[in-house]
Amino acid sequence: MDSTSDTKNIQTDCCIAGGGPAGIMLGFLLVRAGVDVTILEKWPDFFRDFRGDTIHPSTMDILNELGLLDEFLKLPHQEIPRVVAAIGDQEITIADFEHLHVRCPFLGFMPQWDFLNFIAEYGRKFSNFHLLMETEALDLIYENGKATGLTARNSSGTFDIRAKLVVGADGRHSVVREKSHLPNQSLGAPMDVLWFRISRKKSDPVPVLGRLERGEMMIMIDRDDYWQCGFIIPKGNFEQTKQQGLGSLHTRILDLAPFLESRSQEISDWSQVKLLSVAVERLSQWYQDGLICIGDAAHAMSPIGGVGINLAIQDAVAAANILIPAFRRGGPKLSDLQAIQKRRQLPTKIIQRMQIYIQNHLIYHVVAGDLKLQVPWFLKLLSRFPALRRIPARMIGVGFRPEHVTQK
Repeated sequence: MDSTSDTKNIQTDCCIAGGGPAGIMLGFLLVRAGVDVTILEKWPDFFRDFRGDTIHPSTMDILNELGLLDEFLKLPHQEIPRVVAAIGDQEITIADFEHLHVRCPFLGFMPQWDFLNFIAEYGRKFSNFHLLMETEALDLIYENGKATGLTARNSSGTFDIRAKLVVGADGRHSVVREKSHLPNQSLGAPMDVLWFRISRKKSDPVPVLGRLERGEMMIMIDRDDYWQCGFIIPKGNFEQTKQQGLGSLHTRILDLAPFLESRSQEISDWSQVKLLSVAVERLSQWYQDGLICIGDAAHAMSPIGGVGINLAIQDAVAAANILIPAFRRGGPKLSDLQAIQKRRQLPTKIIQRMQIYIQNHLIYHVVAGDLKLQVPWFLKLLSRFPALRRIPARMIGVGFRPEHVTQK
């Protein structure tokens, strides 16, 4: 079902709210094992600019296990074997992926819509894969204290979906998380991110992923014919930034990347600038009877390291490995949902603690405009001892407790 018709009185094994990386990957893994899956995606397509676009080595290992990697790598993408940051006039290699024992020792950059369309295309080969576009979750259905489905809405109206399991994979503003009243903990973030595009010339310098100066920081992702830029501002500072005018933003961009010259003028209206309100959060409990949250719905990540997508996909694989045998036994029990959180909670906590450390010891001082921008001690060590670059490469590219496809 890729249309909005025939959506009354749906009965399915697993209803997944959210067609992002966690939801699409989990849905695909489940349908391969014969589970009937209905996925709700509130937008008419996956084309959403400035979503996370990082494809990690661990994700490519999973695609390889699924027999999809060769076809996946035919899609347009950029391969980054090392992450380099410019801090003042000093360039520092932060992570070197070439030493990882993985199938693809590099970060891949690909528009997220291409990744989602790719997985969805293979999902549609199964008759038990139902992807409902332009359909949003509104509320949960409970019977005797157990989640038994949800209420949804599309252009045809409001209807109910009954399921043995409801999965909240609908992002950091999750309706499933909100309606379930699962306890959420905010861990704080000192910055927000302004996303925008600037055209790229072939003569532009070799890509440096991050550029830092006193009071300024910008991420630049090479998209072949344009740069996808993420400009860091203090938390809650967007309105003040707008009041300073586009001219001020142009100047700040050129302070970080002078080679862009007059191209900063391509940003001619604030509608071209998208605000990402950064949050680092996690649920203390991811599940209820009949329901579980994964991905950003369970743990909103900072954009540091671009690891949010990786965590979401790892959640999906771990969940599928536990849920497939559970569905074959008749349906997931509370103990199965507990096992998913137990499996994925520690890796999430470790990554979030590392993100918070970097926020507090680097980014906070940048956005605060400290008089002297100093290279943190841990980055100095990476410059002095290149072998240490393998550590952040593993943390970013593979993560803690990487998951593998064990169920078919």
